[in-house]
Amino acid sequence: MGVGGAVLVAIAASIGNLLEGWDNATIAGAVFYIKKEFNLQSEPLIEGLIVAMSLIGATVVTPFSGAVADSIGRRPMLIASAVLYFVSGLVMLWAPNVYVLLLARLIDGFGISLVVTLVPLYISETAPTDIRGTLNTLPQFSITGGMFLSYCMVFGMSLLPTPDWRIMLGVLSIPSLIYFALTVFYLPESPRWLVSKGRMAEAKRVLQRLRGREDVSGEVALLVEGLDVGKDTRIEEYIIGPDDKLAGEGLAPDSEKIKLYGAEEGLTWVARPIRGQSALGSAYGLISQHGSMVSQNKSLVDPVVTLFGSVHEKTPEIMGSMWSTLMPNFGSMFSVVDQQQAKADSDGENQREGDEYASYRGGDDIEDSLQSPLISRQATSVEGKEIAAPHGSVMGSVGRSGSMQEGEAVSSMGIGGGWQLAWKWTEREGADGQKEGGFQRIYLHEEGVQGNRGSILSLQGGDVPPGGEFVQAAALVSQPALYSKELLEQSAAAGPVMVHPSKAVSKGPKWADLFEPGAKHALFVGIGIQILQQFAGINGVLNYTPQILEQAGVSVLLSNIGLSSSSASILISTLTTLLMLPSIGIAMRLMDMSGRRFLLLATIPIVIVALLVLVVVNIVDLGTMVHAVLSTVSVIVYFCFFVMGFGPVPNILCAEIFPTTVRGICIAICALSAWIGDIIVTYTLPVMLNAIGLAGVFGIYAIVCILALVFIYMKVPETKGMPLEVITEFFSVGAKKGREARDD
Repeated sequence: MGVGGAVLVAIAASIGNLLEGWDNATIAGAVFYIKKEFNLQSEPLIEGLIVAMSLIGATVVTPFSGAVADSIGRRPMLIASAVLYFVSGLVMLWAPNVYVLLLARLIDGFGISLVVTLVPLYISETAPTDIRGTLNTLPQFSITGGMFLSYCMVFGMSLLPTPDWRIMLGVLSIPSLIYFALTVFYLPESPRWLVSKGRMAEAKRVLQRLRGREDVSGEVALLVEGLDVGKDTRIEEYIIGPDDKLAGEGLAPDSEKIKLYGAEEGLTWVARPIRGQSALGSAYGLISQHGSMVSQNKSLVDPVVTLFGSVHEKTPEIMGSMWSTLMPNFGSMFSVVDQQQAKADSDGENQREGDEYASYRGGDDIEDSLQSPLISRQATSVEGKEIAAPHGSVMGSVGRSGSMQEGEAVSSMGIGGGWQLAWKWTEREGADGQKEGGFQRIYLHEEGVQGNRGSILSLQGGDVPPGGEFVQAAALVSQPALYSKELLEQSAAAGPVMVHPSKAVSKGPKWADLFEPGAKHALFVGIGIQILQQFAGINGVLNYTPQILEQAGVSVLLSNIGLSSSSASILISTLTTLLMLPSIGIAMRLMDMSGRRFLLLATIPIVIVALLVLVVVNIVDLGTMVHAVLSTVSVIVYFCFFVMGFGPVPNILCAEIFPTTVRGICIAICALSAWIGDIIVTYTLPVMLNAIGLAGVFGIYAIVCILALVFIYMKVPETKGMPLEVITEFFSVGAKKGREARDD
């Protein structure tokens, strides 16, 4: 299985979340017995601190976790979380007094913080595009699974004559040892982080292991491009088809056409810029002309949401079907390139003296070389001018296998989700009459078209050839991440060159990226959805499920079982978490099919209905048994539908929408807002229960869920099936165009 490595890695990483769920459930059950031993019945502050100390620890560590992860890597931080879990378990097993127990809970919170912040990030950076959502739902499944297993253990121990809370809490150290072994000996470093540090050879090896194939050059190139978000990205439309067919239709002389070359010699395709009516191009134009979206009756919908939606709106049902039909070999171009370049290197052609422009061939010996350009010195002739070919592109082979026309050449490769990555070299005459040139990066995406498969209909211009051998593609066009105008000016004879990533990142993190329009917009979305998730009450209800159900009268349903009140409460929590597991399984299935936004918009209304039912049954006297049944069913429905959407999606989105260079920092900021919200909800719930009762509490949560539904509809885009690098480009483009439209 090609993606088996990524799946196993995601499962291993999510064990950290299982430990989080295990700990949360264990302390909820053990606190009954801790209160008895230390006589805390009259000291609710200490009791609350024992439960909440892990939240405090998480809140303290979270602000630093992202920056440290961006600096030293994701894997060392996951190893540290396993160590912290293990140490806290041992200290809780010993804990001679309350103060040592509080210290252990604080250490435990440190480990939880690292897991909550970094596991979704790690899975997003290692997962294939098409199953990224499914794999990133694993942490939610693991948390609930850990809670269920822990509740089973605690329930079993609660039936003993003298339950030992130290053993309940200390057992955590056993699975944490397993997690430690996996993080040290099995989990690789994130390939995106490795590329961001210029460690290209390591990144390539990790991707080969994760994808189960040798040829990962296309994805490596994508990760390199992800080091920077295009500052001048624009959206263009292309018609793509066979070169001879376009020539036969009289389109070959077009001076703006771009040639695409496949892996097989003689396989040539042409992309011709057009002014089309694709969904993406139309949305982009609409943003430019009407920032308020009045013409679509979506005056409050964010332009970024509209732009993302345009990609999914008319996408063919089978993603990438057209690419596979027209360009079946685009995913494996590099074998030809490597052979051609190896031959050229052996011939010693066009080599400068010294190693300044030695070609980068992906070998292990170049990963620490700050002078190795990503565009090789292997030159290609274009209209009498020598230009350097990008490493891993088809340009090196183009000069030998086919003539290059119109001053442009492009390479392309699949990067997941029906997207293609390409580059082109363009020349134009400057104001002084001198020719100016530069590389441009292109993210291509097939646009779904109404009518017969492959036909191009309803396009402006009227000069598009009919038939089934052409596709329309939208393109995000911008300057490559590592293109160096300075090197070009210093060494004009060398042609365009790109610096090695390690040279670019040697200056440290790109903190300025935090203030780019796209990053700021993504932070607003991430923080907003995290805060709304917490104030929808999930953690408060989880922590106080036994008390809530007891007030709701569920004791009536358990009166004939003969359990103690504490055992009955633990049993209720056990059954509730068990019912949540299949709901999360459904979410895993739908996350990459229906999408994140769809799940949120579909499940939150049901959550609202469940909360409103709880309000009604606590206001209207329906009888003891009816009251108890409706309350229990509503709480279970609340939990089950919450974990299908509003539970996992905020963390998934926050792991997807930020630029590579500051992804860890941004996720930490979002996680910090979530922890603060968690603390507020957890501490205010008992106060609110006493002040306004269950009906008032659930009424407030219902209002928050309604606000969340509005926020999601207006501000949260659909990110399924899109490479992370493309997602950040979309945020950048949409935010900039929306701001420009509002300013006009």
